[in-house]
Amino acid sequence: MHKTSARLLALLSLLQARRDWPGAELARRLDVSPRTVRRDVDRLRELGYPVAAVKGPDGGYRLDAGAELPPLLFDDEQAVALAIALRIATSSGAGIEEAAARALHTVRQVMPARLRHRIDTFRATAVERSAPGRAPRVDSGVLTALSAAVHAREVLRFDYAAGSEQGGQAPPRRVQPHHLVVRGGRWYLVAWDLDRADWRTFRADRITPRTPTGPRFTPRELPGGEVGAFVEGWFRGSDGSAGTGDWPCRGEVVLDLPAATVARRAPDGVVEELGPDRCRLVLGSWSWTGLAAAIGRFDADFRVVGPAELADAFARLARRYAAATTAEPPPAPPNRTRRDGSRQPPDDAPR
Repeated sequence: MHKTSARLLALLSLLQARRDWPGAELARRLDVSPRTVRRDVDRLRELGYPVAAVKGPDGGYRLDAGAELPPLLFDDEQAVALAIALRIATSSGAGIEEAAARALHTVRQVMPARLRHRIDTFRATAVERSAPGRAPRVDSGVLTALSAAVHAREVLRFDYAAGSEQGGQAPPRRVQPHHLVVRGGRWYLVAWDLDRADWRTFRADRITPRTPTGPRFTPRELPGGEVGAFVEGWFRGSDGSAGTGDWPCRGEVVLDLPAATVARRAPDGVVEELGPDRCRLVLGSWSWTGLAAAIGRFDADFRVVGPAELADAFARLARRYAAATTAEPPPAPPNRTRRDGSRQPPDDAPR
């Protein structure tokens, strides 16, 4: 990089760091003359950066928001996309939250007012989760509408396609939107369903917002108080009421497999080595039957340590698998509830 180009970048960085800079102080920081600072400011203006002169005894400069976006050469949609990505990164838990917040402030500072308003009303929370192979596409207008309703605290009405079996004949949903969440590349709306008087999590790619929005509301307290734990608990079958994000069913077995092999296939589990070809595994799932099926996928001999519900689930699966090889159908399973009293998903639901 040429010396002049490097100096221009250093000058731009200083101007972004605080509102007003005396010319003499900029010259001292850059180790150049005040005349060189004036020339470099003119170069930044030629590139499109709105550097304003500040009147006063010392004189100085200020980096203002402009009517046009300066290079980095982003168009409006790219600039908004960048700002939204940075806002999500501020809650990603990836160790870059502070840097993302500073970068967002830098980008926002030079945005025209029409774009600053769009990103200021966008609120989303990232919940750490491995990304699926191919996440469904969500229209940016839908995300903007959902985020705006969350920000304004206004009742939202929308049509919701719950699945391929539903032909769009269901009445519109009415909710108090609480959080917009991205998890594993998928977007979700966490909201209080007014018609069902309960918390719900909706997939954003299935939402078609209706206008206008409804009246303003006072937000309810989210169960557990933390949206990340609530969403994880919801997807793990605990209906989110506990707010812990933990699996409602957790059991322990001893597997006749090396610990390294098991650890690769059970990233959510706790693996303890007991020998070269033997280990202890503590694993969770949304149901005891689902947990038993997950352990069975290791295709190895094992011993159940506990609890009794896990042993019962293995016995039920054994009867079902044995009956599947005969002409007679297996007996219907009993109606079971979990120890914590929450609803148990159907046994054929994915883990």
